[in-house]
Amino acid sequence: MEFDERERRYGREEYYWGTTPNDLARETVEYAPDRETPTLVDVGAGEGRDAVYFAEREFDVLATDVSPNGLAKAERLAAERDVSIRTLEADVNDLTLPESVDVLYSCGAIQYLRPANRDEQFARFRAATTPGGLHVLFAFVDHPDVPTPPDWTSEEQFYAPGEVRSYYDEWTVLDERELVFEDDSGGEPHEHAAEVVLVRKPTE
Repeated sequence: MEFDERERRYGREEYYWGTTPNDLARETVEYAPDRETPTLVDVGAGEGRDAVYFAEREFDVLATDVSPNGLAKAERLAAERDVSIRTLEADVNDLTLPESVDVLYSCGAIQYLRPANRDEQFARFRAATTPGGLHVLFAFVDHPDVPTPPDWTSEEQFYAPGEVRSYYDEWTVLDERELVFEDDSGGEPHEHAAEVVLVRKPTE
């Protein structure tokens, strides 16, 4: 989705993606480090449905997104749910985390990370994660049997199969799976191919 179109949709009263958290967010809670108040960054938080869900489960949440309208909606949803989140307007290509985090979560945003920047940014994200910390990543991948979605933009870049996992050679893989699913974002039914990767940083 182009930036201007996303801002237009996020600027509406209703929540474009709804307010129910993704199943991946629920799964993240199960794998999160057992700490009193885990710190979590939601990279590409959009309108905040997952970020607010994490805050409701007593995570210290930083929601980042390139969209000011999306972050404003996230703050509104947090207020409606009587929880607190922090927000940071930032492009994933030059995002520098202001602090160490226990969990880095991204569902549907890292395709905006340009291939030329991936080595550097994944290294930054790994370095900013506490020992035993968790990364949960959903990535759209290039699949020979799945056409490029009709609402795909020039700002988005597919990952090669297995590419996300390759940035975590020394981390423990908790789960790794491929999926193809139907979608109708943009008003036209289509399919996506994606991978989900959950990895834990070594403690030493």
